[in-house]
This record gives sequence, structure tokens and C-alpha cells, in this order.
Amino acid sequence: MLKPIKRLAGQTAIYGTSSIIGRLLNYLLVPLYTRVFETQDYGVVVEMYSYVAFLLVVLTYGMETAFFRFAEKENQSKRRVFSTTLISVLTTSTLFVILVFINSGQLAELVRYPQNPEYVKWLALIIGLDALSFIPFAKLRAENKAIRFATIKFISIGTNITLNLFFIVFCPWAVKSEYGLLAEFIGRFYDPAVGVGYIFISNLVASIVTVVLLLPQIFSFKWSLSITLWGQMIIYALPLLIGGLAGVANEALDKLLLKYMLPKDIAMSQVGIYGACYKISIMMTIFIQAFRYAAEPFFFAQAKSQNAKELYGEIMKYFVIVCLFIFLAIMLFIDIVQHFVGEQYREGLIVVPILLIANMFLGIYFNLSIWYKLTGRTQFGAIFAITGAFITVILNIWWIPVFGYVGSAWATLACYLSMTVISYLTGKKYYPIKYDVPKILAYILFGIAVYLLSIFINEFVIVPYYYINVPLFCAFLVVVILSDKPLKEFMHQIINKALNRKHP
Repeated sequence: MLKPIKRLAGQTAIYGTSSIIGRLLNYLLVPLYTRVFETQDYGVVVEMYSYVAFLLVVLTYGMETAFFRFAEKENQSKRRVFSTTLISVLTTSTLFVILVFINSGQLAELVRYPQNPEYVKWLALIIGLDALSFIPFAKLRAENKAIRFATIKFISIGTNITLNLFFIVFCPWAVKSEYGLLAEFIGRFYDPAVGVGYIFISNLVASIVTVVLLLPQIFSFKWSLSITLWGQMIIYALPLLIGGLAGVANEALDKLLLKYMLPKDIAMSQVGIYGACYKISIMMTIFIQAFRYAAEPFFFAQAKSQNAKELYGEIMKYFVIVCLFIFLAIMLFIDIVQHFVGEQYREGLIVVPILLIANMFLGIYFNLSIWYKLTGRTQFGAIFAITGAFITVILNIWWIPVFGYVGSAWATLACYLSMTVISYLTGKKYYPIKYDVPKILAYILFGIAVYLLSIFINEFVIVPYYYINVPLFCAFLVVVILSDKPLKEFMHQIINKALNRKHP
């Protein structure tokens, strides 16, 4: 049982290295943004990337998961599946970019940036290129080429970071410097008025670099489109599109609703603060993303094994343990973590624990979703996500006027928790997996209790917080390890190996 879990952990580690280090480097731009730009300016970035999240789901329309599903079918050629998928996404992405360019002025007015239609054009190109790159990346995952996957991700992220530093840090310094020739040269192409637009320009160049690096995967086959296969994939994928749209609504709609529901004089500033503090839940989000990259092809590949259901149940348990570890690592040491954002953004730290738990339930929901993907009942994924989106909209409309962005955070938690419970109860009927629910719930409650205990003790005991929080953190780890026999045996093996190396 532990062997396939270790293999999944290994794949997650490789994808996680690219995701964690890459996203960490990318997110290290947030401290820069929140120190250079005012809250309302950063709010523009948060808002525009919320639109990007929606449109990427539209332009990939579930074809990534459909690719994994049909590539694993015995009677399907993987090359034919990849070719059909790529041609489909390439066609729709090209049409999207053309339509946006034709209507960029009207779209800019629609989102209240009539003076910046270039934002719309830049983001359209980013979305089109990123949607196209999804399929070659999926091919690399299906072929277990995690190293190449990670390498391309690193190069893309490195390009984005370098250009951000160049435009946001170096160019302003160069223009104001005493070096006349340098200032004159930089001034030929750098315009301070572009401001946050340089964030979008940097992203666009990085997306172009990514597609160029993926060209060997794109042209590694004879292009052919199977209409019959495409029709089957679309039927499978469309419910995933609906579910994906509803899912991204759960993730991004709150930022957009904040803009339109709060008074205009504070709306963009509040969006900026909420968006920046949302980023502090980075480690939870990155782990879930890395796990998802590795787990989706892994789950499909293991579906035919006799102990598949038991394996899925064990994976869920360890997934929750890691999520709680991340939750406590952030919240018990929030005095350090808070420096991730600029001082004017820290008033929003109250939402961080809520969003961390919310994202943990999103990860649990992803684990549960394997039942409807394996059985082909993807319409349930759409139903669950639509239910979550309905909860998100209703609660945000209700709570934003009363609680501001704190209401949005609680709405996010309510949404993901509801989706998790509904998916679990429905899955018991169609594809029952024996999850150790009592133990998982005990771990979750224990993790939250440790966090609340740290707040209580620190409130009344006047000592440096780490005198209390470090022992509490260690106590959590010890209790979890001792309570799980396979985990305890695994840790025992590691300790024995370490001791044997010291005393050969």
C-alpha cells in the first residue's frame, strides 16, 4: 500500500519543486508589489487576474482532464487523443484572441478601464497562450516527464520575475539615476505612467517563452483531428467546463463582487488588501496544486488495481495531515509570515486562517472528485460546483455590505465545505471509498484546537510567542504520528536509517 503512495509522493515532490519554488519566487513579487503600489493600484492587478482565471477555464473547457481520461483508454491512441485535443484548444484560443482585439475598446469600458484598452489586449494574449500550453503540459504529465515539466515552468517563472524586477525596480532607479546615458536609454522604452501594466507585459513575455519551449511537444506528432473522438471528449468535458466555471467563481468572484458592491472610494483599496492577504495562503494553494498535478494521472492509472479504493482512502488521510501541517506552520508563526505583504495591507490578516481552512477543504474536494471522474459522471462535478457558486454569490451579496472582505473569506469557506460534504455523500452511492472520516475529522479539529489554544495562551502569558507556539507545533506532529500506525512505522524506519548512518 505504501509503495504507490511513495511513488505519488515522489511525483508530487517533483511537481511540487517546480510549483512550490516557482510559485514562491513568483509570489515573492507580492511583497514588492505591496510596497511599490498603493492598495488601489494593486487592486487592479487582483481584479484583472480574476478575469483571467474565469477565461482560462472557458478556453480549456475541461479538455485537460478529458485528455487524461481518453489517453488511458485501451482502444485509443495517445497521439491521436493529444492531436485532437491540441487542435481543438488552439482553434478556440485563436478565435478568442481575435475577437477580443476587435472589441478591446468596448471591453475596456465594460470593466471600467476605458483609458487602458491595452490591458484587455495583453491579457487576451496571455490567456490564449496559457490555454494552449495546458495541453502540452498535460502530455508531459501523462508521460511522467516531470523533470521537463518542472524545467519549463522554472524558465517561464524566471522570465516573469526578471522582467518584473527590471520594469518595477531597475527602470525607475535608472531613470532617476545620475548616469545620463543609462537614463536616456531606459527612457526610450520605459514609461512610468504604465505602472501596473508592466506586470501584465512581463507575464505576456513569460507566456510566449513557455509556448516556445513547448514546441517540441506540440510538433512531436502528425497533426490529425478525429471528429468522432473530439465529440466524445466534448461530451465528457462540457460538464467539467460548467463545473470549472462554477469552481473559479468560488475562487475569484469575491474579488469582483467587492469592487462592485463596496463604495467606489474604498472598493479597489479593499480588493487590493484582500487579494494580497489571500496570497498568504500560498503554501496551502501550492501544495494542493502540486498534488493535483501528480494525483490526477496517478488516480486514473491506479483505477484498475484491486486495492484502488483503499489506496484513495489512505491518500486522503495523509493529504489532510499535510494541509494541517501547513495551516499551523503559517498561523503559529504569522508574526513572521505577515511581512510577506506591505504594512498598509496587514489589516487584512484576519482572513488568512479562514482562507487556509477553506483551501484545505477545496483540496479534500479535489480528492473526492475522483469518483465522478472515474465513473464518467462528470455532470455531478458541474452540479457540485454550481451549488458552491450559488452559495458563494448569495453569501457574498449578503455579507460584503456588512463585513466587507471578511464576509468574502467566510463565504469561501462555506462554499468549499458544502461542496466537500455533498460530494462525499453522493460518492458513497456511486463509487464508495472507505475514507477514515472519524480520524480525518479528529485531525482537523485537533489542528484548529492547537491554533486556538495558541491564541488563548499568548493572550494571557507574557512571553515571546515562539516559546508557546513551537512546542504546540511539535506536539501536533508527535500526536499525529503516534496516532497513525503506518506513519509511525515509516518515521521509525527513517530514524533507524539515520541512526545506522551515524553508527555504522
